[in-house]
Formats: sequence, C-alpha cells, structure tokens
Amino acid sequence: MPGNYGPVSDDEKTWSLMAYVGQFLVGAIAPAIVYVGKARSPFVRRHAVQGLNMGIAAIAVWFVAGLLSLAVEVLIWVPLLFTAAVMFFLVFAARAANRGEFRRVPPAVAWPLLKK
Repeated sequence: MPGNYGPVSDDEKTWSLMAYVGQFLVGAIAPAIVYVGKARSPFVRRHAVQGLNMGIAAIAVWFVAGLLSLAVEVLIWVPLLFTAAVMFFLVFAARAANRGEFRRVPPAVAWPLLKK
C-alpha cells in the first residue's frame, strides 16, 4: 500500500467503495461526487481520483472507438474489451477499499489524468 493513511474509519471505507461500485450505476459521476464531496481524507481522495480516472478513460475509449468503428466495424470490440477490463479492476480496487487498503490499477486502465 503506497502511503500510510493510519487507521481508516468505516465512513472512509464506504465512500472509497462508492467511488468504484457507483460506476456500475452512474459511470464517472459516482467518483466525481465522492471526489467533490468527501475528498478531505487522503484515503478517500486517492480512491476517488483512481475511480474517476477509470471512468474518464472508459468514456474516452467508447467515444473514440465508437467513432472509428463507423469506418472499421471490427473496432467495436475495443470498447467492449476495455469495459471488461475496467469492470475487473473496479471490483479489484473496490475489494481493497473495503478492506482499508489501496491497490493501484494499471495505467492502461486508469489513465493518470488527475493526480492523487
């Protein structure tokens, strides 16, 4: 776990978890809400930023690959495979957040657009 956060409260674990699990319902809006509303804690901020980076990356891949797939139909598989990878790492990071830990998601999935 990079960084020492000290003891992590249940409230911080819950909000960190929501940065990931909320994406299954409302996409990148969930980590944005967590980042704006509860990012006073370094633990929550780090999870919210990583979740938001994953959400922004997914939106960008869907937009660009969707447009390119109009010209080359086989490219429709790119956003579908990327979404599968994002879902895997959302669960991976959410489990760590629920345990009070931080697990870094590969930069290929969570583009480092926002800094922790």
